[in-house]
Amino acid sequence: QLQLVESGGGLVQPGGSLRLSCAASGFTLDYYAIGWFRQAPGKEREGVSCVSSSDESTYYLDSVKGRFTISRDNAKNTVHLQMNSLKPEDAAVYYCAAHKWSCPKDPADFGSWGQGTQVTVSS
Repeated sequence: QLQLVESGGGLVQPGGSLRLSCAASGFTLDYYAIGWFRQAPGKEREGVSCVSSSDESTYYLDSVKGRFTISRDNAKNTVHLQMNSLKPEDAAVYYCAAHKWSCPKDPADFGSWGQGTQVTVSS
């Protein structure tokens, strides 16, 4: 059974950093693109970042470019999202999701989702 588990969320002050992790079990991440999404209360889910499996090409939401970095650690079957210079508007529940090979345009195409990790940015 494909399972993804997010970790690393927490409370951080504006300008601070967090590193989220998405650990896979039941399958190897080598063959999957991994996307990070977030959803804040009262807002729609939005795609934050994605890394493909084939050429490890990456995608970032415009508002996080230059601040967030997605990376793969296939040896540990984990994908990380390094988040720096966090802003209050980054606060949300962050989810990771898997899709075979490449990052799809439609989030609905991701077949496996984690349960989410809460990120709170507040002074």
